[in-house]
Amino acid sequence: MGKDLFELIDLKYAKMSKGHKSIACYIREHYDKAAFMTALKFGQTVGVSESTVVRFATELGYDGYPGLQKALKDVMRSKLTSVQRIEVVSDKMLSGDILDRVLNLDIEMIRRTLDETSRDDFNRAVDIITKSETIYIIGARSSAPMAQFLYYYFNLIFSSVKLVHASTRSELFEQILRISEKDVLIGISFPRYSRQTVEAIRYARSKNADVVAITDCASSPMTHFSDCNLYAKSDMASFVDSLVAPLSLINALIVAVSQRNKDEVTGNLERLEEIWREFEVYEPASARGENS
Repeated sequence: MGKDLFELIDLKYAKMSKGHKSIACYIREHYDKAAFMTALKFGQTVGVSESTVVRFATELGYDGYPGLQKALKDVMRSKLTSVQRIEVVSDKMLSGDILDRVLNLDIEMIRRTLDETSRDDFNRAVDIITKSETIYIIGARSSAPMAQFLYYYFNLIFSSVKLVHASTRSELFEQILRISEKDVLIGISFPRYSRQTVEAIRYARSKNADVVAITDCASSPMTHFSDCNLYAKSDMASFVDSLVAPLSLINALIVAVSQRNKDEVTGNLERLEEIWREFEVYEPASARGENS
């Protein structure tokens, strides 16, 4: 679905029935609460029947109420502030074992990512990356560690990899000034989406460079400028985003790309092992054993 929930409501609002307008108004003002309501509870809250809520979802183009609820959660995750996130999630977290709930949330996000990731898109991303002359990688804020992780391993595989630091706007564009149609920019961003990352991939697109977006869904602003989209599921755990599934997807991408360049990767690692031994980068295994 190309339009987000609020755009769909604005588009259809004038022709809605009185009951549907009541639902639409409640969503606009209380989307954070509506996201966790059943269709029955939603109807009771607004003063309409459960079937009216389901028809509202269908008329907007969703596959019943579950589709509308998913759209509500997408809106909530992209718009809530960190303080609001704590307030929304706190009741769910206080009702049980936090360790159990958070780890099981991560497990579910990985399972959904595995089920829903397009193998064709994944293989296409590998093709784009392996043929590029220079690989640019950008991820801001909570996505920055994932960008750094991807850069670290790609730098062991490829001769020209650049980590774009999301600092000031002018410095951002200075770092990607020379990007061309022979290069690729990999952008990583999840709600709330980084404006700098979106601007970077928009610029790369204007220079005819390939763009691979690693994000959460088709409604992400990243997808407007990307050639290939890799979707990883994430959810809120208090003010913290669950980014286990995105990191797992990045792991798979690194492994797939390294298999395409197996001989070069092996040669690079052999040379690095010699350097690491010479300069004693790692603690010797025997020393670790003595202290155990």
